[in-house]
Amino acid sequence: MTAQEAQVEGGPALPELPRPPYVAVIFTSIRIAEDDEGYALAAAAMERLAAEQPGYLGITSVRDPNTRLGVTVSYWATDDDARAWKQVTEHREVQRLGRTRWYDRYLVEIAQVDRVYGSTDPGAAAG
Repeated sequence: MTAQEAQVEGGPALPELPRPPYVAVIFTSIRIAEDDEGYALAAAAMERLAAEQPGYLGITSVRDPNTRLGVTVSYWATDDDARAWKQVTEHREVQRLGRTRWYDRYLVEIAQVDRVYGSTDPGAAAG
């Protein structure tokens, strides 16, 4: 699964999630309106690097272009896997750049996911 927005017949789709249990690292941020190209390059590089790490299960990301509020969720097999990703040298450097160059504010939440349910068929939840 990539951070690219999935499309179903012209509309957005919900992400395919791993089978629980897993750890979700929820990164909520407000981007500043500078260096969009550098940010995009770094985000793509981090997505590729994360996919190479032990325990990586996937990622999904959304950002409102008007408010610049974004949420990225990465999925990990264990808490130790998520902690190890935080310490990867290249990731630490991009975290530093995020704090100094790209983010006005951010928040990180770590959650153990035990259950997932919902409706993934377009229009099914409405009726």
